[in-house]
Amino acid sequence: MINKIAISIQEALAPIKDGSTVLIGGFGTAGIPNELIEGLIAQGARDLTVVNNNAGNGDTGLAALLKTGRVNKIICSFPRQTDSHVFDELYRSKKIELELVPQGNLAERLRAAGAGIGAFFTPTGFGTELAKNQDGSPKETRVINGKNHVLEYPIHGDVALIKAELGDRWGNLLYRKAARNFGPVMATAARWTVATVHDIVPVGAIDPETVVTPGIHVSKIVKIDHVATKGGGFKAV
Repeated sequence: MINKIAISIQEALAPIKDGSTVLIGGFGTAGIPNELIEGLIAQGARDLTVVNNNAGNGDTGLAALLKTGRVNKIICSFPRQTDSHVFDELYRSKKIELELVPQGNLAERLRAAGAGIGAFFTPTGFGTELAKNQDGSPKETRVINGKNHVLEYPIHGDVALIKAELGDRWGNLLYRKAARNFGPVMATAARWTVATVHDIVPVGAIDPETVVTPGIHVSKIVKIDHVATKGGGFKAV
């Protein structure tokens, strides 16, 4: 019987090793799998490459992971915000490497990994510093239909950590509004995908036509509670 429900975050994250490339869902503070990030901090893996849309906010979540000094490199689109002081300090002191990727390219490079696409050409970034490799050498370019394009390669992850709203024991997932963001493409781009959910329903309770991430792309799901707010309601964390 297929059962991808993990009894704990520690169990779900056990396969992560030193040197892993970790894809972390979220857009700003929406859809960040904070509980999984905290579990990764406790798990202790080092020399990580992290892929996220941002580079952390404040001192929690991804910023807390960066603060441990266990992330060697971050691949993201928006590394600097008003509260990205943890990343700023690490980057200015040359303690972390940054690969800056336009947001559309980031999503497409992840999607390409999941779809088995070897590489793709895009006009985004042509003629800018983003059309160079990390070593400063120029990326391959080509003129397609009279327009200049840059060659980009997929981003494959060893692990994806994502936040969903609802799932079943097969690993099928639904998301909550904007918290969906990078979760679906990251789930397909990683060898091992862990998702938190607030509710687990019986197999068959989710209409197959509405499943966003099929369970074939999910390794483990972990149920987490909603967090009560001062107003007496709940918020997704």
